[in-house]
Amino acid sequence: MTLEQWLRQCPLPKAEARMLLQYAGGYTRVRLVTCGHDKLPENVGAALAALQQRRQNGEPMAYILGEREFYGRRFAVNRNVLIPRPETEHLVEAVLDKLPPNGRIWDLGTGSGAVAVTVALEREDAEVHASDISSGALAVARQNAADLGAAVTFACGSWFEAGLPQGGSSSNGQGSYDVIVSNPPYIEAEDEHLAQGDLRFEPQNALTDFADGLSCIRILAQGAPAYLKNGGWLVLEHGYNQGAAVRDILSSRGFTAVSTLPDLAGLDRITQGQWSGS
Repeated sequence: MTLEQWLRQCPLPKAEARMLLQYAGGYTRVRLVTCGHDKLPENVGAALAALQQRRQNGEPMAYILGEREFYGRRFAVNRNVLIPRPETEHLVEAVLDKLPPNGRIWDLGTGSGAVAVTVALEREDAEVHASDISSGALAVARQNAADLGAAVTFACGSWFEAGLPQGGSSSNGQGSYDVIVSNPPYIEAEDEHLAQGDLRFEPQNALTDFADGLSCIRILAQGAPAYLKNGGWLVLEHGYNQGAAVRDILSSRGFTAVSTLPDLAGLDRITQGQWSGS
């Protein structure tokens, strides 16, 4: 069987079939076009059969290939982390908009590190910290930071229990971060989407709070003021139907200038609030 013949007989969408062939055989896209009549090596054929079956079972391409593009860069991913999504690029943009020169940021629940690493690369003047409760996720995030050359300090722990990575409150008792950011678990426990598509394979405790979808956001809104400078910002990603609820949570905790930003589909996606002290 030739490369071209395998592509023709593969039942997967052609774009996916090409990606699997490139991954299994180390072929470039140009070689697939120019050398389609080359014989498919037996070992590559065996690897392809296994990869094809995984995809037909519904496993996300990102986990099969071990990577996903985010903000123009390739990030390593595995089943310990959520697959970075285009919507989360809006979270990065909101952070970059609020981060002052030489600013200090903490990304809580960093997962693959996509947000923290991207901010560190886009703003080399910033001091970037990130934490996660999952040691498996932190291993992926550290790998991404190392591979992409990003200066990020990591810590392990649940939300603010991770402590202040490399530092604490300033001498006057005020927090030391200009921006606290998170893409927390926000899917409701009974949401039917958890049993559909890619979500079936992603870590459930990174997708849902196993409650109403807002419990982690409440924790972040309650805890963030102790760690933010006066004038600092809390920036959160959430579900398309949670904008009003998240605004209410931030406002009830004393945040001002609370607003929600839409994604490219015009749906509520990012809510931010400023801490001015109490």
